[in-house]
Amino acid sequence: MADFQIDDRIDITDVTCPITFVKTKVALEELEEGEVLQVHLNDGEPAQNVPRSIKEEGHEILKFVDNGDGTHELYIRKVGD
Repeated sequence: MADFQIDDRIDITDVTCPITFVKTKVALEELEEGEVLQVHLNDGEPAQNVPRSIKEEGHEILKFVDNGDGTHELYIRKVGD
């Protein structure tokens, strides 16, 4: 299990890029600095683009897990406000 507390979760497997990043960014905006967001996302473009874009925004990627079923779990710590 994770060595951090998950403060919120979103599932973006039903949307495509660039909406995947937009939904992730909106969810992060609702968190306080230091809180953790778990994002359930599809393989392919979302798995490549969302983590990269989140890093570019200055947030911390804590963990990125391949679920083995075409989806991933991305754990992000909000940095700054």
